[in-house]
Amino acid sequence: GAAGMWQFIYSTGRKYGLVVNSLIDDRYDVVRESDAAAHHLSDLYSLFGRWDLAISAYNCGAGNVTKAITRSGGKTDFWSIYQYLPRETRGYLPAFIAVNYAMEYYREHGICPMESSTPEKIDTLVINRNLHYGQIMHYCDITKEELKALNPQYLTDVIPGAYRTCVLTVPLQYLRP
Repeated sequence: GAAGMWQFIYSTGRKYGLVVNSLIDDRYDVVRESDAAAHHLSDLYSLFGRWDLAISAYNCGAGNVTKAITRSGGKTDFWSIYQYLPRETRGYLPAFIAVNYAMEYYREHGICPMESSTPEKIDTLVINRNLHYGQIMHYCDITKEELKALNPQYLTDVIPGAYRTCVLTVPLQYLRP
């Protein structure tokens, strides 16, 4: 049931203010979800006092890391509790470290970054009423596919601004002066 770039499950997302209903899934809103992930990781670091355990708890939950610490006889580092963690989590921290290494040293290993299809220049519009994608497409001369790609948090073709203040992301080139 995890979703979004930061792979939030419903209950954790809700704890950090992410809305999930039939209109909106904030787990796909890059800004809201990243803010929630930063707060969640900060809380986990405050709980465990170590980044290796905070990152592990991000994957399997604080309860599982606490159980692993107890089963290890009170040891509080990743490698000492490794065998007591869920199988998926055993590979999570090493993968996290490997990704960070690759991001830092990609040139030395001949890794080429992908070209992004995301527009270089974007802007956001605050929406305070319901707005159909068709209206936006008409006034901004943008395709539905582009709108959906930049705003995956909206689950229908209507931005529910009457429900709450919403943010619409569009490429700057489509906004008329």
